[in-house]
Amino acid sequence: MMALELEKYQDILDELGEHAGEVLRASWGEAARVFSPRGLERYYLQGATGLKSLGRGTDLVVSFIQSAPAVARELGEDAVGDLLAAAIKMYSKTSAAVITSIFSTSPVAAARLGDPELFRGYLHLLDTLLAQAPRGVRPMLDHLGTLLGQLTLGGLRRWALWGAQAHKTNFDGQLKYFSLDSPESIGVLQRERKGTLFIDVQRRIGMYLRALWGRDFFLRPTSGDFEQREGYRPYIDGYIIHLPDAYDDFVPDPAADEAERVAGIALYRASAAHAACHQVYTVRQFDSTGLSSLQKVLMGLIEDARVEALALAKFPGLRQTWLPLHTATPQSGDGAVALMARLARALLDDTYQDMHAWVALGCRLFRVRCTESEPTVWVREVGIELADALLASGANYSHTNDVIDIVYRDDNRYMWEFEDILEAGQVVAGVTTQQLRKYVSVMEMINTLDVPGAGDDANEIWVLSSEFFRDEESTSINQQEGREPPPDPYHYAEWDYQMQLDRPDWCTVLEKRPKTGEVELIDEIVVKHKPLVARLKYLIEAMQPQGVQRLRKQEDGDEIDLNAAVRAMIEMRMGEQPDPRIMMRNVRKVRDLSVLLLIDLSESTNDSVLGSDSTVLQLAREATVLLADALDKIGDPFAIHGFDSNGRHDVEYFRFKDFDESFNDKAKSRLAGMSGQLSTRMGAAMRHAGSLLKRQPSNKKLLLVITDGEPADNDVRDPQYLRFDAKKAVEELTRNGIATYCLSLDPRADEYVSRIFGARNYMVVDHVERLPEKLPLLYMGLTR
Repeated sequence: MMALELEKYQDILDELGEHAGEVLRASWGEAARVFSPRGLERYYLQGATGLKSLGRGTDLVVSFIQSAPAVARELGEDAVGDLLAAAIKMYSKTSAAVITSIFSTSPVAAARLGDPELFRGYLHLLDTLLAQAPRGVRPMLDHLGTLLGQLTLGGLRRWALWGAQAHKTNFDGQLKYFSLDSPESIGVLQRERKGTLFIDVQRRIGMYLRALWGRDFFLRPTSGDFEQREGYRPYIDGYIIHLPDAYDDFVPDPAADEAERVAGIALYRASAAHAACHQVYTVRQFDSTGLSSLQKVLMGLIEDARVEALALAKFPGLRQTWLPLHTATPQSGDGAVALMARLARALLDDTYQDMHAWVALGCRLFRVRCTESEPTVWVREVGIELADALLASGANYSHTNDVIDIVYRDDNRYMWEFEDILEAGQVVAGVTTQQLRKYVSVMEMINTLDVPGAGDDANEIWVLSSEFFRDEESTSINQQEGREPPPDPYHYAEWDYQMQLDRPDWCTVLEKRPKTGEVELIDEIVVKHKPLVARLKYLIEAMQPQGVQRLRKQEDGDEIDLNAAVRAMIEMRMGEQPDPRIMMRNVRKVRDLSVLLLIDLSESTNDSVLGSDSTVLQLAREATVLLADALDKIGDPFAIHGFDSNGRHDVEYFRFKDFDESFNDKAKSRLAGMSGQLSTRMGAAMRHAGSLLKRQPSNKKLLLVITDGEPADNDVRDPQYLRFDAKKAVEELTRNGIATYCLSLDPRADEYVSRIFGARNYMVVDHVERLPEKLPLLYMGLTR
C-alpha cells in the first residue's frame, strides 16, 4: 500500500536522482506514519525537492530525507518546516557539509530538547554561530550528543557564545574549543552543567502523575533564556504543564547537612504534582477585575494551599514531597515576601509554629473558610482581606521585585485563564629552560655536589628542599645557584560582564623574584619623615592590645561579682525581683587582624608628581615604609606585595614581605628595589592576594590596594571590561571574609573606583605628595 502511494510521486523520485530516490523509498514507511498527508507533501517531499534545486549535492538531500521523520516523531511535522526554513536561511552562509551535519544531528537535538520552541531556539543559535564563529559549528555538531547530554539549551548557548567571543580571531583556538579539545572548553562545560535534565526524567514524571490521578498530563520543558517570567518557574499554558529544562539540587541552607539536600528528580516531582493539582481541582476561572497585584498574588497563595489541601486529603504522602521545599521561618524577616512564604509554610505544615499576627490571621481565615463550596468567592475575599492587613502592618510590596521564593510552585496564570483555555479547547606557555633544578637533601648536597656555585650554563642545578643562608648573606643558597627558575603559574578566572560569565582559568599570575636595592634608601625615608614618625608613636600606643578587661553584670561568667550578689540578696529579702546578672567575665583584648598591602607597579608609577621632584613610585615606597614601620610596632601581621601585568598570561606578582617574615634588612632591600613597568590587571592580582590572605588565622583580614589609575592591560580594548572584573574580584573577596580598601592616586578615580570597591571603601588622594602622611593615618582609622 505504501509503495503504491509513493508511486504517485514518481516525478519527484526522478527529480531527486537514483541515490536519493532509493533513500526516499527506504524511509517512506516511517515518514508516512509520522507525517499527515499534508505534511508529507508540504514538508517532506517538497522539502527534499527544494534542497535538490539548490544544487549543493546529493548528500544534503539524503541527510534530510533520513532525518526528517525522526524530527517529526519527536516534535511534530511543523518542526520539520522550521528545520527547512533555517537551512534555507543558512545555506548562503556556509558549506553544504555543515548543513548536511545540521540535518543529520537534528534528531539528536529534537530528542534531547523535547519541545518545538526549544528546537527553534537551537536553530537560531546555529544561525548566530555561523555569523560569529563559522568554523566552530561543524565540530560542535560532531559532539552535539555529548553537549546536550549535559547542558540545557541555555547552557549550550552560553557555552557556544563564550567560545565564539573568546576565540573571535583565533581560528585554531576556535576549532579546539568547539571540539571539546581545550581546558577552557571543558571548564565552561562543567560550569554550565545542570543537576537533572527534564528530558532524562520526563517519562518517569509522567508515570508518577498517572499513578496518582489515573490520567495523562502533558509535560514540556522550557528554558529560562526566552522570557523572564517563564523558564525556571513552572507554569501551565493551555493543557500543558511547562517545567524547567533543568533543575539543580535544592539546598535549603549551605550550612545544612547533606541529608537535607533535595535532589533534582524530587524537585520535578513536587513541581509536576503541584501543577497537576491545579488542573484537577481548579474548575472555574477566577475574576481579576479591580484587583491589585498584591491581592492577586495572595489569592494565588491561598489557591495553592487549597488545591494542595485537597490533594493531601487523598494522598497524604505528598506532604513529604512539598514540605522540604518550604524553608521560611520567623527568622526570615517581616518583609512582604518573607511573610507570604511563612504563611505558605504554615498552611501546609501543621507542626510549624509562627506567632506573627498576619500569619496567624491568614491561617485562621483559611481554616474557617476552606470548607465553603465556592472557592472563586471565598479565595477572593480572603486574598483581599490579607492584602489590606499586610499593607496596614507597614510591609512594602513591589510587583516587579518581590516574588515568593517557593521553587516548585507555578506562577498561577492557570487560575486566571481557565475558561479561556476551555474555549480555545588551559595550558599556559611558561618560561622554557634547559636547566634542570633537582631537590636534594643536605647530605647529598655535601657529599655529591660536583661544582659549588654553578652558573647559567649548568645542565643540572641541585637545590635544598628548605632555604639555607650562609653567614652574613641575604640570599639563600638556592637563590644563588644557577639562573632564576621559572615561576609556578597560578590560574584565576576572569569575569566577562558582556556574557555575565566567568572565563575559567583565564589569567595566569606568575610570582617573580623581586629585585633588591640599597637598604640605606629605606633608612633615609624614616629619617626624612621623623616628625611624622613621632606623631604616629602616640597613635600606635593607643592601638596596641589592652590586656585583660573585666566585664561586670553578666549572667554567665568566670567568677561571682560580690557587690552584685549582695544587692541581689537584698532585693530578694525585700520581696523584689533580683537582678540575675551577678557574674563577672574576664576578656582578653587583643588585635586579631592581618593586612596585605598590594601596590600597583605599572609603568605610570614612574611619572613625576606635579609640583614635586618625586615620582609616584617613590612616594608609594615612602608611604609603604612608614606604614610597615608602624605595623611592626603595633604587632599586626602584615605583608607587602606588588603587581604589574603584560597581558592575561603574564600577571607579575612580587612578594616584598610575607606574613611570616620580619621587617628586616632583607624586606627593606626588596622595597628599595621596587620598579614600575607594564600594565595594571587588578582583578587577577587581587584574587591571588586574597588566596594568600585567607590562609591567615586572623578573624579579620584587610586587603589594602594602592593604585595610581584604573585597571587596564595591553590585550583589553574595552575600558569597562577590567573594571567589572575588579568589581567581581572585590565581591568574591568579601564573600570569603576579606575586607578591601583602595587608596587611589588618580584625581579622576571617583568616576570608577566607587563602583569597584564600594562607596565607603576607597579614598582619593588629590595631593599625591601627602601620601606618606595619609597612608599610616588611614590604616589607624580603618582598624581602630
